[in-house]
Amino acid sequence: MAKKFYGRRFYVQSVGVKNDLEVDGFAIAVCAEIGVPLERHQSRSFDEMEEWGDDLSSFDLVVALSPASQRRALELTRFYHLDVEYWPILDPTGLGETREAKLSAYRQSRDQIRDHLIERFGPPCA
Repeated sequence: MAKKFYGRRFYVQSVGVKNDLEVDGFAIAVCAEIGVPLERHQSRSFDEMEEWGDDLSSFDLVVALSPASQRRALELTRFYHLDVEYWPILDPTGLGETREAKLSAYRQSRDQIRDHLIERFGPPCA
């Protein structure tokens, strides 16, 4: 979403605590509704990012969307000067019994992320 909203205004990298999951189909569906394609999206773990040569010290901010990612990001601040912000976002996995109920939970999470982006970085450029 940040790449779609802000283009080249700043460099964005999607990183997770683990990289053992594919992007969820419900996440793909609700992001497609706002023009954010996720079907080819691949996240990396913090460890993979370092292994592949991304210099974590070149980043200014880590936005953590889960308590686990916040803990890992805070561990990194021992070695790198990074600001860490925690944005508490609803985890929609496992919520809802029907397809529409599941989509509704995912939309709520998507909208929470969108609202945080706009509050933090301003209106979308794109």
